[in-house]
Amino acid sequence: MSTTSDAPVRASRNPLRRIPFGAQVLIGLVLGVALGALARSMGGTETDPNWLTTTLDTIGSTFVTLLKTLVPPLILLAIITSIANLRQVTDAARLAWRTLLWFAITALISVGIGITIGLITNPGARADVAAPTEDYSGSTGSWLDFLQGLVPVNIVGLQARTSTGDSGALSTSLSFNVLQLLVVAIAIGVAALKVGDKAEPFLSVARSGLSIVQTVLWWVIRLAPIGTVGLLGTAVASYGWNALAPLGVFVIDVYVGLALVIFVLYPILLKVHGLGVRAFFATVWPATSLAFVSRSSIGTLPVTQRVTEDLGVPRSYASFAVPLGATTKMDGCAAIYPALAAIFVAGFFGVDLSVLDYVLIAFVSVVGSAATAGLTGATVMLTLTLSTLGLPLAGVGLLLAIDPILDMGRTAVNVTGQALVPAIVAKREKILDRSRSGATAARGELVDA
Repeated sequence: MSTTSDAPVRASRNPLRRIPFGAQVLIGLVLGVALGALARSMGGTETDPNWLTTTLDTIGSTFVTLLKTLVPPLILLAIITSIANLRQVTDAARLAWRTLLWFAITALISVGIGITIGLITNPGARADVAAPTEDYSGSTGSWLDFLQGLVPVNIVGLQARTSTGDSGALSTSLSFNVLQLLVVAIAIGVAALKVGDKAEPFLSVARSGLSIVQTVLWWVIRLAPIGTVGLLGTAVASYGWNALAPLGVFVIDVYVGLALVIFVLYPILLKVHGLGVRAFFATVWPATSLAFVSRSSIGTLPVTQRVTEDLGVPRSYASFAVPLGATTKMDGCAAIYPALAAIFVAGFFGVDLSVLDYVLIAFVSVVGSAATAGLTGATVMLTLTLSTLGLPLAGVGLLLAIDPILDMGRTAVNVTGQALVPAIVAKREKILDRSRSGATAARGELVDA
């Protein structure tokens, strides 16, 4: 018996198939806030949380863990194949430098917006919280640490860390240094270009492996609505809306800065280059919304590349620019946030910043953004900025409590910018595919007539 005629019936019986993926994520946002508020009202402590808080935390952390598991092979294979794809790009060197130049331009403007907002509001002087009594004990993020961290300790950037638990027992955990993995991938990719045709069998395996990893990652991404419930619910249950009040000015400053970048700076750049604002944001919305809930530029990479190609950017160029942007293009995490955070910490501890300090903030934001390496959070970038300015690293511990809430907006801006720059460069280089960029009538034409 043929099952062809039954397929539409089965699809219609599944209501999730009729709900767009973006709408599913929005439903997850609302449900996460509601369950988080309910969990907070049920009581419990950090050491002894209630069952709902534990459930939400388990759902959210499991989703993020699944994303992180696929990060090492994704970075290694994506960067190697993206560099190899430069063979197919006309004037590859010029495209690469133009891409990096626009990364720097947008980062510099973004950090300028952050500094301006910080100077106007002076958030640190208005914070009504107790100063930390202990310095932040994590990575210092100094320039020396950053440069040393570039040198791979092994071919896969694998690191082991031994710690002592509450019972005194020793435990060893393994983690990947994504920045070192990026260096290894770049070196292998450049070597493959240098070798030429002899590297084609290796590159064929790498391309096949990348396709497999991206397929598995897409399966994980489809769980984003469920992950959203856990991630946002945990944030509300743990911190509550009242927890934002002592640091309210700083939180508002960050989101105002992010809004100015994504809703003012980006539209201006689009208009200047003759690109449609409405069409651009309608096309990149799936990547922007996923970045907001996953807080991972790398985890959103397959979706970002897909929407960038939907904008009309050639696949051969997009496969290079988007992975590069996912590790170095951070207008939210590496520009707006560290600029405002440095001003906040300086005001909180009563340290006056000079003109040179503000120049250093801009320099660190433009040059040091690779330190964030596309992972969740911007702690490394923040400590790098504070240590460069000689500010107390205790400020890092102060800001970590509200970091999950801020990181959602930061990552959404990051990913939107990672699609913006390739579109701008492709338009300037006259390689933008107008037939692809105007494929969906509902979102309008990307290229203005």
